[in-house]
Amino acid sequence: MGRNVFKTAALMAAMSAVLVLAAGAIGGRNRTQWMVMGLVVAGVMNLGAYWFSDRFVIASTRSRPVSEQEAPWLYRIVRRLADRDGIPMPRLYVMPAAQPNAFATGRNPRHAAVAITEGILNVLNEEELEGVIAHELSHVRNRDILIGAIAATVAAAITMIARMAMWGAMFGGGGRDDDEGGSPFAAVGWILSLILAPLAAVMIQAAVSRSRESGADRSGARLMGDATPLAQALLKIDRAAATVPPPKVNPAVSHVFLQSPLRRQGISKLFMSHPPLEERIALLREMGARV
Repeated sequence: MGRNVFKTAALMAAMSAVLVLAAGAIGGRNRTQWMVMGLVVAGVMNLGAYWFSDRFVIASTRSRPVSEQEAPWLYRIVRRLADRDGIPMPRLYVMPAAQPNAFATGRNPRHAAVAITEGILNVLNEEELEGVIAHELSHVRNRDILIGAIAATVAAAITMIARMAMWGAMFGGGGRDDDEGGSPFAAVGWILSLILAPLAAVMIQAAVSRSRESGADRSGARLMGDATPLAQALLKIDRAAATVPPPKVNPAVSHVFLQSPLRRQGISKLFMSHPPLEERIALLREMGARV
């Protein structure tokens, strides 16, 4: 886990560096004001998204609460793992989707929710489902929602600064220093900053998400005491997902799922919110999974 924490911290530091460089390249003499303005606006937006993340994700996925009377076996699995992990019992939901999947959300362990899709019940046995739940509870314990919100804040700030600079250039010259902008090379560099800074932010944000998923795979397998159930579940879910239509999910919440519910054939790993299946299985094999 220590290696994963260090990797995440390094990625977050890289995002902060991109933010500072973007503000400096785009803002000119007003670089400080640009950076502060972007951070404040993006911070307010993403603080609200973090505080109400559980409501937003639950509503956008049309998940419904499930009672213990409806699914005593599900409550038994989640309660056993939550007690073992030392976290409160989360609220449980079922998402009306044929694609097998699951997700966790909530700003902290006391305000957490775990949801499974209807389709996952047709694919996994109880032990494999327990491996999936262990993965999702690890996200809760590791406070990955908070980390994701911070990454989204910095990425949004970078994108906002670039967009403000673009609109400023179109309607009045923006915040670029005229002395610095006299050279055509400086102008080219400024334009590249508008394009590359948001692109770099998205790539680093995706890397943070992949790092968190790998961390949840590790800690979920440790919580189970066996990496095999999660490995088998990932393989079955990936195989089954190819045979059913993807759910109608807001792309903004696709990163919270066990596996991305969106089909993205040919997408570069640099923009993937989840590690490739082969890497996840290899990691679990290192932990002793038998697949």
